[in-house]
Amino acid sequence: MSKQPDNPADPFKKALAEATKTMARDRELTVSYSVDPPGLTREGMRLPQVTRRMTRDEVLLARGTADAFALRHRYHDEGTAARYAPTGPMARDILEAMETARCEAMGARDMPGTATNIDAKIAHEADRKGYGQIKKAVDAPLAVAAGYLVRHLATGRDLPASAANVMELWRDRIEMGDLSGTLDDQAAFARMARKMIADMGYADQLGEDPDMDDPSDDASDEAEQDDQEPESSADQDGADDQPDDATPERSQEEQQDASQAQVATEESDEQQEGEEAEMPEGEAPNEPPPPAVHSDADPNYAAFTTRFDEEIHAEDLADPVELERLRAYLDQQLEPLKGAVSRLANKLQRRLQAQQSRAWEFDLEEGILDAGRLARVIANPTTPLSFKVEHDTEFRDTCVTLLLDNSGSMRGRPISIAAICADVLARTLERCQVKVEILGFTTRAWKGGQSREAWLADGRKPQPGRLNDLRHIIYKGGDTPWRRTRPNLGLMMKEGLLKENIDGEALEWAHRRLTARPEARKILMVISDGAPVDDSTLSVNPANYLEKHLRDVIAMVERRKACELIAIGIGHDVTRYYQRAVTITDVEQLAGAMTEQLASLFDSDPRKRARVLGMKKVG
Repeated sequence: MSKQPDNPADPFKKALAEATKTMARDRELTVSYSVDPPGLTREGMRLPQVTRRMTRDEVLLARGTADAFALRHRYHDEGTAARYAPTGPMARDILEAMETARCEAMGARDMPGTATNIDAKIAHEADRKGYGQIKKAVDAPLAVAAGYLVRHLATGRDLPASAANVMELWRDRIEMGDLSGTLDDQAAFARMARKMIADMGYADQLGEDPDMDDPSDDASDEAEQDDQEPESSADQDGADDQPDDATPERSQEEQQDASQAQVATEESDEQQEGEEAEMPEGEAPNEPPPPAVHSDADPNYAAFTTRFDEEIHAEDLADPVELERLRAYLDQQLEPLKGAVSRLANKLQRRLQAQQSRAWEFDLEEGILDAGRLARVIANPTTPLSFKVEHDTEFRDTCVTLLLDNSGSMRGRPISIAAICADVLARTLERCQVKVEILGFTTRAWKGGQSREAWLADGRKPQPGRLNDLRHIIYKGGDTPWRRTRPNLGLMMKEGLLKENIDGEALEWAHRRLTARPEARKILMVISDGAPVDDSTLSVNPANYLEKHLRDVIAMVERRKACELIAIGIGHDVTRYYQRAVTITDVEQLAGAMTEQLASLFDSDPRKRARVLGMKKVG
């Protein structure tokens, strides 16, 4: 009897891997499953993880991703793609998205079963990035819309709702030619796509036409060859035609010049070596300074450029009128939750105020007479250190930083509830005289922005590091009253604000700000909905580049213990990153999770535990 596998998902994974290799027509292809973002290379592919539960969504996503990668591997030729690749980032992204859609459309034609699987993958990605909530074309990625349109026209299938929304926003502005005769020919399809990109206004990013032969180059090459051949033959003929009496003199002069030049070179080298040897230590040439370390947590983590990063206050991203309008919209969206949120806020306030008990300091020279020492005082009124003084505990000397993920996958209800919960916590903690700072993190652009353009202009350095423009937003400073920053949280409702998320650098930034605060106790709460994702960075670096940096930053924060770190994951398990974390499956649970986490932290003050332990050891 064969032994049953320990993981019930293993047979499915093995069958999917074999089917994927067959579909890709490459038996040497490696197929792996990981929690890291999916990816495809020449040697293998990385598929989304399938847990023991094998939920329907996990199975459909794994199948759709495997089919998409297999079809790309089967129908895509890298040489042809490199020949027709545009030079500009936007044009290149459009052509890449269209080429991916072409491969998937060919698979849907030859193997109809793949179309349903890939539809599930497209729906998952579109929902995760919030494409269904976009209302303006300027906020929708054009390259993605072009790829969706190719798939729709080539297969005749309706797209999932969120993907269809993006496609329809751009459809009137994309002139798509007839695809029937170009799907089987990658070169012909690339030529058609380049023409379409030019019609869309990106002709300046296409570069030179690879199909156009430049006669001037051939002529110049022939001319160079013609010039070089007579010159060499003339030298040979001239050498043969020289008089015998002229040749020795010129040869002797040339030999003397060469020997003198060689002697001079040797003397200068010796002199330079002598000077270097005799140079005093203080005058030795300075060695080049070591390269600047971009991250304290990981010296190997780098950013291609930080010129385009920004740390900006929320009020600088929108005018006051717009902020008030967005805040009103936020309040309107969350009107049904106000009762529940208010009850949680009152509960948190009661629990925090209950911790603000008073303490007594004994053995003092003056103050209130200590009743416990009354008998000793009566016996000897001059007995010293018989007084006590009441004072507040150190509870108030605390600062809490809320770091909110402002990525596109938070669009819609998650970001609305995160904003209102941050608002409620700020109000509640401020009543308890606890300082609160509210920060957000995202990027300035999709697909890399100006950082990627600079990298392209610099020659596409391999593994350039982080390749996007950071945007770190300060919604509320720690010393700023809540009433002055209340409209700022409405900025999270602004269309086009939420883009990519690079969690590691954001966490390091928030930690750096918090540790500079004067408060004795510091708490950092992170609210996110998943692993760091930036397509531009991950496309030219190792697939776990951003995730590894996040883990390194978390390890650094927890090792230094300058602040207490907790995290709340929305729909994603963040316990694999953070030691103290909670994962919620529904955004409606966020308010309760935040209040419970904060209240539990105040219930178990680590400094108080340390004092108690210290007293036990001494006793």
